[in-house]
Amino acid sequence: MQVVVFPFDLFGSPGTSEGARALGDVVNEILDDSDREERPCRGHALRDAVRVTEFDFSEPAAVTAWRKDGRRAARAALRHRDFLLWLGGNHLSALPVLEELGRDALVIQFDAHLDVYSFHDTTEALSHGNFLTHFATPRPRLVNVGHRDLFLTPAEIGETFEAVFPAWDVATDAARVARELGALARGANRVWLDIDADAFDPTAVPAVYAPLPFGLLPPTFLALFEAVWGPNVAGVSLTEFDPGRDARDASLNLFGWLVEHVLLKAAARAAE
Repeated sequence: MQVVVFPFDLFGSPGTSEGARALGDVVNEILDDSDREERPCRGHALRDAVRVTEFDFSEPAAVTAWRKDGRRAARAALRHRDFLLWLGGNHLSALPVLEELGRDALVIQFDAHLDVYSFHDTTEALSHGNFLTHFATPRPRLVNVGHRDLFLTPAEIGETFEAVFPAWDVATDAARVARELGALARGANRVWLDIDADAFDPTAVPAVYAPLPFGLLPPTFLALFEAVWGPNVAGVSLTEFDPGRDARDASLNLFGWLVEHVLLKAAARAAE
């Protein structure tokens, strides 16, 4: 398994780079605890099984090469069929991974926003609000879960997304959404789970740059996550966590638990 800490946060959501680094610290703490524990525990499955790569964007050259270097790191993991956990800054930091997945991959995005904006106050240049329109490679199949956008038309959404399950659908019939997502995931050759922190309701995850009400509550998210998990899940990306906006570490605790959950599930699958 590989963990990539990719704290890129330019062109939107400043501060999320610290979130990526904080979650990278969580991973290292999990691995250290697993190594120190002498009694049998599930964490022992992570021993010598996880490689962590941390990017540094403190120098201009690294910033200039962010997309190329990110794609190279993602390509290496995907080519070797390693499970990849990508801890990014803003949502744009997931673009290098998505570009390496290929046209036949299914990306299930948990996100409050659809990131295909072209409104009067949105620039045409690449940003974290329109990056799904800026692929340099054939775009994978995209499915959104939990968006709360009210301005985009169905025609605009359909240009990019194969399917969307907005927050109001999840709220009224989460079981149906879970069944339909599960069917989509099982029918795909390769699945990527892309989690933007603002998919969650801000009462549970306040540490986001652009919160929207009526988001996913943690138990509902977990049910949907479990519905799409399977042997064809190539990896998970987690972005847009801004610890400077957190309240009593509520978001950090939630994402820390989720990171450990994902790593243990991937380790258990590898051992089967």
